[in-house]
Amino acid sequence: MSASTTTKAFGKSTRSVPHPTEKASKWYPAEDEAKPRKVRKAIRAWAPRTSLQPGTVLILLAGRFRGKRVVLLKNLDQGVLLVTGPFKINGVPLRRVNSRYVIATSLKVDLAGIDSAKIEEISRPKYFTAEKTKEKAGEEAFFKQGEKPQKKEVSSSRAADQKAIDKALLANIKKVDMLASYLATSFSLRKGDKPHEMKW
Repeated sequence: MSASTTTKAFGKSTRSVPHPTEKASKWYPAEDEAKPRKVRKAIRAWAPRTSLQPGTVLILLAGRFRGKRVVLLKNLDQGVLLVTGPFKINGVPLRRVNSRYVIATSLKVDLAGIDSAKIEEISRPKYFTAEKTKEKAGEEAFFKQGEKPQKKEVSSSRAADQKAIDKALLANIKKVDMLASYLATSFSLRKGDKPHEMKW
């Protein structure tokens, strides 16, 4: 037993109590002690919900276009979905969304006539990566701080892809009565609405 601790008897048992003059150390090690690394679990293959079938009308719950109704084109890897508005109806372009933040409705749109090769090309990860523009740090960058940022121009190839996909999709949407106006309206809940009782 160390000199800094004393033993006291409490009933039948005894325990060591630190000496009242003993203080906590003022100095601590500068570097953290190495801890054993945790073994990462293997990434499981993502299986989409049964309701997320190509052609299904989805309601976006988050992001810039939340509340908009979109058409699902394809299930991508790791829970990402490729959707479109179409752009001409509700302003939602070809984009990727997380499957966690969508509500799948029972309504489906026919995807007949859409070029499957074009969808495969669009679904590649490199298609949505933005080109990085390097700005030189200096007087020009300093004086540009107060100015409004310039609007990003959509490349002509992406605009052409949007028109090609939407052309075939719009032809199928027009065949269904009131479908275009349904996609154009935004989804919202009012006071007293019960989402868990709604039939999507």
